[in-house]
Amino acid sequence: MTLTQSVGNARSSLSTVSEQISVVSQNIARMSDSSATRKIANVITVAGGGVSVASISRTANKLLLDTYLSANSNNQTQTVINSALNQLEYTVGDTDTATSPAGLISKLNSALQNYSATPQNSAVGATVVSAAQSLVSSLNSATEAVTNMRNQADADIATSVSNVNNLLSQFEKLNQSVVSGTASGIDITDLLDQRDAVLKQLSNEVGIRTVTRAGGDMAIYTDSGVTLFDKTARQVTFSASGNLVPGSVGSPIYADGVPIAGTSHTMSISSGNLAGLVEVRDNIALTYQSQLDEIARGLIEATAETDQSASPTLPDATGLFTYGGGPAIPASGTLVAGLAGSIKVNPNVDPSQGGDPTLIRDGGIAGNAAYTYNTTGTASYTDRIQQLITNLGTSRSFDGSAQLTQSASVSDYAKSSVSWLEALRQSASAEAESRQTLADRASSALSSDTGVNLDEEMTNLLDLERTYQASSRLINTVDNMFATLLQAVS
Repeated sequence: MTLTQSVGNARSSLSTVSEQISVVSQNIARMSDSSATRKIANVITVAGGGVSVASISRTANKLLLDTYLSANSNNQTQTVINSALNQLEYTVGDTDTATSPAGLISKLNSALQNYSATPQNSAVGATVVSAAQSLVSSLNSATEAVTNMRNQADADIATSVSNVNNLLSQFEKLNQSVVSGTASGIDITDLLDQRDAVLKQLSNEVGIRTVTRAGGDMAIYTDSGVTLFDKTARQVTFSASGNLVPGSVGSPIYADGVPIAGTSHTMSISSGNLAGLVEVRDNIALTYQSQLDEIARGLIEATAETDQSASPTLPDATGLFTYGGGPAIPASGTLVAGLAGSIKVNPNVDPSQGGDPTLIRDGGIAGNAAYTYNTTGTASYTDRIQQLITNLGTSRSFDGSAQLTQSASVSDYAKSSVSWLEALRQSASAEAESRQTLADRASSALSSDTGVNLDEEMTNLLDLERTYQASSRLINTVDNMFATLLQAVS
């Protein structure tokens, strides 16, 4: 090898090492960026024995990335559901608290028992009205909480859909840059990192699958197979309802014109924020609202008054509890959407509204003498009070769409509702913890395999510095040799 070749090789080594040091330095600088992968300068030998950086590559693992995207989407779904159930549980309480419908029905039953012991005491009768008011307030507030939750979920769906469209738009620009950069041979590793970062954000909103194609191109599909991106971003659409009333169903979500959530369909998504929000809006909250409505209907039915005439002809009428459709009684075993929000204590027995609580004992609450039980006006009359106590504990029919038993007393039905909610909450909590663990492990595995290790990078940096020093010494040595030769010639 000539001295000139030696200098050329040393210079190429210095240039190459400088590029390698630059890559390592950038790796260290981006350690705090969770979306950054480790970059590697690929060195090749060129003609004459020199070296150069042929390309910059990154450490990528598609299998681990896909695992992370799936685990993250599943975790987001369960987080949304678990949060909603915790809110419902906090609002309603359990069967032993004075805030739950089940607990307040028990309190009402106790008040009726006390009134039966002293039927002549109108003040004790007023405590029955007070207990009934507390029960009504519980049902009204629970309905309001469920309605607010459904409307918030609907608004959050609109926000999530907007996020999906924005992310798909970002992905489209990045994907175009990756494809054009691949074709021209420039360094696209940072672009690939940015594209993966968008995928991670997208997996928060909806479960996705990706397919990488020739030239660096990538397509995105929902976990159910609907196209979200293929050369261009596909539009995800949703019409916010604005005000979901009890019993109403929210609008579906469409991707590329195909329904993916909010309606029964073979292409429905199963993970991501969108899946969780739709589950809360259209299933969990709606079912619980139906249970509250059935509790309210059961109370109206259990306290209804019947025609006391010798030859009864009049239909049953609302008694202690009434609603907007009173004095007619809702059909037995048939759900009336929103009833828990409209149920109220009959003003005719409420002292605060000018009512008479002794009508609970005597009957005729609706103002029709035909419904009077205590026709003689006896102050010690207890038959009607005892009948109310019995009715609250008597099995009756409930609508099966509320997903509880179709035959139970209104008291037991209310307890079953709380048990249903608590069982669902505990199951969701355990599932949320499990999915969070899987998501954390997937993130850790991906970061460990493709991220920057400071110890490793510092070791590489020291090795490169030694190589740089060696190349510099070689140039100095050759320079001295040239000087010696020149002196000898001269």
